[in-house]
Amino acid sequence: MFCPKCSSDKTSVTDSRGDGGAIRRRRECGECGYRFTTFERVEIAFPVVIKKDGSRENYDREKIRGGLRRACEKRPVSMETIDAALEAIEKRIQELCQKEVESRLLGELVMDELRKMDKIAYVRFASVYREFSDVSQFVDTLESLDNGSSTR
Repeated sequence: MFCPKCSSDKTSVTDSRGDGGAIRRRRECGECGYRFTTFERVEIAFPVVIKKDGSRENYDREKIRGGLRRACEKRPVSMETIDAALEAIEKRIQELCQKEVESRLLGELVMDELRKMDKIAYVRFASVYREFSDVSQFVDTLESLDNGSSTR
């Protein structure tokens, strides 16, 4: 760490405190005696999303949140529940430890969370995501809810 005042690399840590989200360090320059504070935070990198058409785009948290919100529109699902589902989805993405992930997998993760939260929201999302073309696909999805299995 370089001193912001004299640019010396002879700095030392005099105090460290962490609050879970970041570590705060008080430092002192060995050359000029200047004291300063630095923060260390974990940087979370999400994978690149491979779309159906093969194109790639950066992971967008707001797209996932928007899909969850649209599916839960006019349903008794709180924003806290939606945010908790979003956190669970992101945790599962991180556990994959992959640099790229297919959009299909993201859709399945969203459906898994919606299935736990609200059955109507799940069917809404599934009908758009799986591009239902006839009523029998709705019926199959509804029956899968009764059976406790998922049609993938």
